[in-house]
Amino acid sequence: IEAAGVNFIDVYYRTGAYKGSWPMTLGMEGAGRVEKVGAGVTDVKAGDRVGSFGFSGSYAEYATAPAEKLVPIPDAVSSAQAAAVLLQGMTAHYLSHSTFRLRPGDACLVHAGAGGVGLLLCQMARRAGARVLATAGSPEKTALARAAGAEEAIDYTKDDFVAAAKKFTGGKGVQVVYDSVGKSTFERSLDCLALRGMMVLFGQSSGAVGPFDPQVLNQKGSLFLTRPTLFHYTATRQDLVERSSDVLGAVARRDLDVKIFREMPLKDAAEAHRMLEGRETTGKLVLVP
Repeated sequence: IEAAGVNFIDVYYRTGAYKGSWPMTLGMEGAGRVEKVGAGVTDVKAGDRVGSFGFSGSYAEYATAPAEKLVPIPDAVSSAQAAAVLLQGMTAHYLSHSTFRLRPGDACLVHAGAGGVGLLLCQMARRAGARVLATAGSPEKTALARAAGAEEAIDYTKDDFVAAAKKFTGGKGVQVVYDSVGKSTFERSLDCLALRGMMVLFGQSSGAVGPFDPQVLNQKGSLFLTRPTLFHYTATRQDLVERSSDVLGAVARRDLDVKIFREMPLKDAAEAHRMLEGRETTGKLVLVP
């Protein structure tokens, strides 16, 4: 492993929000070089530069990974960039290209627009021709979201994002909300949607959403609700290769800007989690063994 990406899913496993088998080495995203391969492996060979979000513990110097979960890294992409973009980049890709395929003129709300996924999602949405309203937690973070492609960005600690969404769309509401925050934003995000809009809940950085009455979706405009995960959008080898190639190819061509907030020694993994949970980061934290 030459670089390991730090993600909220690592926090979820560490805290028990997601169940795992103990003892556990955290980390599921990384990049480096193949040291050796098992019998019958033909897709990769020793010396290949590869990345994956299917490692068994990437917070380490060495890790094992199923060969079918490894993807090649283009020469123009560094290991740190690959470790910073694979999981979050493919997440932003499936959200904007598959879960709710953005088209020119669509309006979307991106919560945590200055986070790792948020900055990539703003770029992809803007490239698709969509109008982007982002939320973030400070003036500095809203500026980053605007630089990534958000037409408007508001500080959710000071401004009402429901009122902002209505103003942004002339009172109609947005076609889709991309929400990785969860508990603190979920209910009010439904009020941001247009008729038959879609609520895409793909994370829970503020906590899990509680029990929910589906009748509310009817009352608020025949809304759609989905709780997707990247694993189901890369379930086949073809899906994984196509999605990762799109993302890494865009990075190689410099069509997609990967913001690495900080590269930290592996020994500082605990501090990296503290920073992530404290919302002190903009972009991606990378651990270097």
